[in-house]
Amino acid sequence: MTQADPLWFRWHRRVPAPTARLVCFPHAGGAASFFRNWPGALPPGVEVLAVRYPGREDRIREPFIEAMAPMADAISTATATLVGPPLAFFGHSLGASVAHEVAVRLERDLGPVLRMLFVSARPAPHRLSRNDLHIRGDAALIDDIRRLDRHTAHVFDDPELRTMLLPMVRADYRLVETYYPDHVDRVDVPIVGYSADTDPEVSVDDVAAWRDVTRGRFELRTWSGDHFFLTPQERAVVEDVGRRLLAAVPGQSGAAVARR
Repeated sequence: MTQADPLWFRWHRRVPAPTARLVCFPHAGGAASFFRNWPGALPPGVEVLAVRYPGREDRIREPFIEAMAPMADAISTATATLVGPPLAFFGHSLGASVAHEVAVRLERDLGPVLRMLFVSARPAPHRLSRNDLHIRGDAALIDDIRRLDRHTAHVFDDPELRTMLLPMVRADYRLVETYYPDHVDRVDVPIVGYSADTDPEVSVDDVAAWRDVTRGRFELRTWSGDHFFLTPQERAVVEDVGRRLLAAVPGQSGAAVARR
């Protein structure tokens, strides 16, 4: 079995002979544990890993990475150890941009090793808008978190949690708000874009623009919900990911989706 870099990945499910391997990239302020429930809604042959960004959870003592290039470079080097079984990436919000940048590096260095790239709630690279929340006060940052994530933003009501989480969130916002590529790095991998119909931050057209980022097939799926539609729609979204992923793997399109 391939030994992935334990520094960069948390395994949510290992499979002795995987039909596919899904690597998940968290959003700004998110962590690998966000994807802990995903194996229960994916076909049993799909391995599930999540990227462990520095500065949170079991990497809490490590310095944050606050720029896209060093983040994507480090994850790309670590992800090269995963090449073998059919490989796919899923990224939500910030995670979609990181996943794309890692895909660009892997394709440049190793060729077309990805079977599919799933991008969720994130504008395509050439549709990103500029913002400066990372240099504004704590109140402005928390207001923006509440605007985007009504499901979990209540954690910032706790003074101790707020003190612990704000530096991580600010570092991630800095990464997001300083990432404006000069050109679109296109990839050969098929892309599936997931958007939400009431997302206050990312329009359906912003997600649809990912069609310009691939030389292959592009599909768009719009869900009911806001920027964090993944939370209430988790099972439906993950099952959709599983079906599309297995359809991209020869001989696996008829495999059943696992049931809890």
